[in-house]
Amino acid sequence: MATIVANKEFTGNPRRQLAKLFEVSLKLTVPDEPNVEPLIEPGKFGDYQCNNAMGLWSIIKGKGTQFKGPPAVGQALIKSLPSSEMVESCSIAGPGFVNVVLSAKWIAKSIENMLVDGIDTWAPTLSVKRAVVDFSSPNIAKEMHVGHLRSTIIGDTLARMLEYSKVEVLRRNHVGDWGTQFGMLIEFLFEKFPDTDSVTETAIGDLQMFYKKSKLRFDLDPEFKEKAQQAVVRLQGGDPVYRKAWAKICEISRNEFAKVYQRLRVELEEKGESFYNPYIANVIEELSSKGLVEENEGARVIFVEGFNIPLMVVKSNGGFNYASTDLTALWYRLNEEKAEWIIYLTDLGQQQHFHMFFKAARKAGWLPDDDKTYPRVNHVGFGLVLGADNKRFRTRANEVVRLVDLLDEAKDRSKAALIERGKDKEWTPEELDQIAEAVGYGALKYADLKTNRLTGYTFSFDQMLNDKGDTAVYLLYAHARICSIIRKSGKDIDELKKTGKIALDHAAERALGLHLLQFAETVEEACTTLLPNMLCKYLYYLSEEFTKFYSNCQVNGSAEETSRLLLCEATAIVMRKCFYLLGITPVYKL
Repeated sequence: MATIVANKEFTGNPRRQLAKLFEVSLKLTVPDEPNVEPLIEPGKFGDYQCNNAMGLWSIIKGKGTQFKGPPAVGQALIKSLPSSEMVESCSIAGPGFVNVVLSAKWIAKSIENMLVDGIDTWAPTLSVKRAVVDFSSPNIAKEMHVGHLRSTIIGDTLARMLEYSKVEVLRRNHVGDWGTQFGMLIEFLFEKFPDTDSVTETAIGDLQMFYKKSKLRFDLDPEFKEKAQQAVVRLQGGDPVYRKAWAKICEISRNEFAKVYQRLRVELEEKGESFYNPYIANVIEELSSKGLVEENEGARVIFVEGFNIPLMVVKSNGGFNYASTDLTALWYRLNEEKAEWIIYLTDLGQQQHFHMFFKAARKAGWLPDDDKTYPRVNHVGFGLVLGADNKRFRTRANEVVRLVDLLDEAKDRSKAALIERGKDKEWTPEELDQIAEAVGYGALKYADLKTNRLTGYTFSFDQMLNDKGDTAVYLLYAHARICSIIRKSGKDIDELKKTGKIALDHAAERALGLHLLQFAETVEEACTTLLPNMLCKYLYYLSEEFTKFYSNCQVNGSAEETSRLLLCEATAIVMRKCFYLLGITPVYKL
């Protein structure tokens, strides 16, 4: 019987390591079926189960096999399984599931190794080297509102998980910095400030109001409208005076966005719509040379199978539009930035647009026909943020909710709750401020990330700031409590990591140990499915497993103190990595 040494490549990923073992066993059991992938998943009766026997039986039963049914195939898979220190035992259940119980010693050793070598040794390895995540993408001269919250938060978490999984991520802010609205903004700017050089943020004041006033002029004053339309032509033609005014408006807007990103601790590199302008004509030319672009009612369009309206790429007046920019940006990302995976985050309302231009790109031969093969594209759509009335979340005056107002309120409410608990007497004003911010912003992010992104969610400060249940506040408390247990032991945890050993003799210790080891495969699955809520669910269950462990196993002052302190530390480390991936700042006391 072959013996396989633990595979370094999948340290801390039992599912992958078991797949490697069953790969060998499958080759030995059914040598004539070479392309069978091991089907491993967390088990109902063991720690994991291998589900290949039933599928294999349906393939081989007509081929004169010696097996008498799926359970016999399962038995043969167990018999051919290389011996490994990770597997305690295997058994057959039901119609042929192979249940696998992991060795408690091996789980303990894996956790000890992580404590010495660091949590990054548990990072999953994805098959892709470079990805673009296109997220947030607000419009210039408009304020960021609650609608940008989901794109920004979900995009940042996907980027963080991919980066942790050793993928080079190009975080792209595809801001709306081009288009017909700039005509009216520039003309309005010229009217208010004939000397554009002297224009400052303070002079323009609220950019949102500036936008509304210019829109009002545009709608009510035909002469102004005419000027604004001329301004668009001049701007797009490269007139330096108009370009300068445009750059000024963009700069003021950009500074406003930067403040929000700084508060959310989100990093982005701006490559707005205007960046792709110089490439559009050549891209349309390439698509035309492939016979994809046709004339249609004066415009130039691409007919896409399965859609009853064509994708317009050049308007009848010769101007370009969203589709021309998006196709060009995709071309640039594939050819210039050499990205293998391009992920777009917008609300589900834009799904059809993305599906159309993805299909056009496949037709052009830029992407493979199979949407699982690289280079690949994904539209990560998400539902709306709803108010208590189950409609789109708005203010009482029926205005869109500004993102800065939400952040302010989250922090203020979080601070008020801390003061109510007397923390202003215990902590310095700086500590109070930092912790209120970490908890407030964390609560806002977690409430968004924990729901499956495809559904909307009802925005409620009371729910997200609740310290019980599946909330960031509860999880941050749980982390702070673990830190306090370690502090109260008076032990040097870094010394213990080097010398101490972990034993998982109690059922609650083993359950916690196993859950810790399932971190890497959870991150991997959240990346491949593009569903961050999987990581939230993992983190919440981790805190639940820890509570069971702590209720059943005395830590400080017990005979097993060293082992249990190390389990506390491993839990805190995994929690902190989850917080980091979710963009939440951990707190060490609460």
